[in-house]
Amino acid sequence: MAWLLTRACCPRALPWTSRCLCRLVSTRSWSQGPLTAYMPEAVSFPGAQDHQSLYKTSVEQGDAFWGALARSRLTWITPFHSVQDCDLHQGRAAWFLGGQLNVAVNCLDRHVHVAPDKVALIWEKDEPGEEVRVTYRELLELTCRLSNTLKRQGVKRGDRVTIYMPPCPLAVASMLACARIGAVHAVVFAGFSAESLADRIQDAQSETVITVNQGLRGGKVVELKKTVDQAVKQCPGVKRVLVSMRTDSQLSMTALDVLLEEEMMKEDAYCEPVAMDSEDMLFLLYTSGSTGKPKGLVHSQAGYLLFAALTHKYVFDYQDRDVFGCVADIGWITGHTYVVYGPLCNGGTTVLFESTPVYPDPGRYWETVERLKINQFYGAPTAIRLLLRYGDEWVKKYDRSSLRVLGSVGEPINKEAWEWYFRVVGETRCPVVDTWWQTETGGICISPRPSNPGDEILPGMAMRPFFGISPSVLDDKGNVLLENNVSGALCISQAWPGMARTIYKDHKRFVETYLAPYPGQHKHWDENTRKEHGAWRNASQTQLGNHQGAKPTFSACFCSLEGWLALEKQEKVQKGSSGLRCLAVKSSLEHSTSRKTEAVKSPTETPVLRALPLSCCSEAHHAGEMRKSCLDTI
Repeated sequence: MAWLLTRACCPRALPWTSRCLCRLVSTRSWSQGPLTAYMPEAVSFPGAQDHQSLYKTSVEQGDAFWGALARSRLTWITPFHSVQDCDLHQGRAAWFLGGQLNVAVNCLDRHVHVAPDKVALIWEKDEPGEEVRVTYRELLELTCRLSNTLKRQGVKRGDRVTIYMPPCPLAVASMLACARIGAVHAVVFAGFSAESLADRIQDAQSETVITVNQGLRGGKVVELKKTVDQAVKQCPGVKRVLVSMRTDSQLSMTALDVLLEEEMMKEDAYCEPVAMDSEDMLFLLYTSGSTGKPKGLVHSQAGYLLFAALTHKYVFDYQDRDVFGCVADIGWITGHTYVVYGPLCNGGTTVLFESTPVYPDPGRYWETVERLKINQFYGAPTAIRLLLRYGDEWVKKYDRSSLRVLGSVGEPINKEAWEWYFRVVGETRCPVVDTWWQTETGGICISPRPSNPGDEILPGMAMRPFFGISPSVLDDKGNVLLENNVSGALCISQAWPGMARTIYKDHKRFVETYLAPYPGQHKHWDENTRKEHGAWRNASQTQLGNHQGAKPTFSACFCSLEGWLALEKQEKVQKGSSGLRCLAVKSSLEHSTSRKTEAVKSPTETPVLRALPLSCCSEAHHAGEMRKSCLDTI
């Protein structure tokens, strides 16, 4: 990649960019000063003296709260005239009406004007010690060259571009290049099968696919281009496949293929950004429903970006010189929000983690923390439980004094794993923020932080709603349960800027899934408990082999199998976990795996399904979406 960065790229001083540079807000940790130092916009809310009153303002005076933050934290081409036009009863959510901006400008250009040589990305490659640092100036150049390449290839505003890449700088540049020219990116996790990739390409109606020749993960080569070749055979609408060379392996070219780096070198190092309306589509991200049919959730420009930036800043107490280490894959919403958009909008330094928690050994995370001086670490309970079983020595071998905040994402974290994370990894000095949110929410909705300094954090509880989030617990009849120590369906009772706007090409399904079950509420299909003092806890979880997640997630996993799968209740089977084992009674996967899965009569002999792939935020995937190699250990 270095040979692409031969020339300095300074963005042109556009009038609207220069005018808005002063709006880059400097903040500091609440413990270091008054509320206005923590959130300067609080000066506009006279009644806000502490976190509780600030949160109350965000819920009761949402227009004033979100309007002040949007004006202050984002760079606008055209200012918005109305903060919101939302009605959950009617399935309508629109924010910052009349406003125009460009997401790539907010993530790159404005920071290059202030600190061009600040590191934007640290690419932690599969092999430890080979990290690559990319400055904001360099990332802007990559993005502009790629933007111009896309335009020359015929990509226009509103076109959908499918990205099938591992975490790497060009993957981030691909996302930002789409944002810069007004195209809509649809990132697909680079572990899905050709069939699943084809489904998403077809649903998004993508004419352009961006990929790499091969991926590297856990010391193994992943043949991503071959998967794309198989997928596009089912997608007659695809006109071009842009291929980056991640490895030196020879590439078998097809008529659709374009060598990405070669084309980028022909292009200018600057690309004029397109003014996008606040509610224009920024990206599609597919999540699998209980029927097995993937849903293309639509996220918009301004509202999503603002919510991503604010949750990144305030949940993790992110400060200007911090190194933020979210180890999620960019194929998931966690990677979108907390690897790419949140940190870059805030002008931060973010880590792109390409490897696995146990490669080359179980100390990989903590060796990376020591070497990169990571300040916030955000990972999944699945990985924490896995590493717990290897013992404390792999953690204590490395210096973790740079860590200030630990985060948990994607599933509930059990108490034993939480205690180990807090006591051993964080040495009892790092707060653990157990976060609840979904692809549908765009960003963190419930978390122990932000809060007043020193407020209690309870193990295994997300606890507190974020600014502007008004959660409710409803019973089966739709009644709101107001008291504490109750469980029921988790809903959010008013719109927020980061929420998904619709399902692509199927708004009826969006309304029926999320808004119709409880009119006036946004249902999230998780069972939740409001405990003592109003603390929130996700109440539904299941164990599958090494993987833990919500029960509906695993139900969805198996509904697409043509054979049968039986779930047997299992007592505690390993340290730090409990739940279910998977008994393969009869399998229709024989043609895919070339291995027969025998029926096992005794639960004690049941093979644990260890190959079910989860994202770095622990979302279980449909069996039909796995690559064949993922099934080898069944």
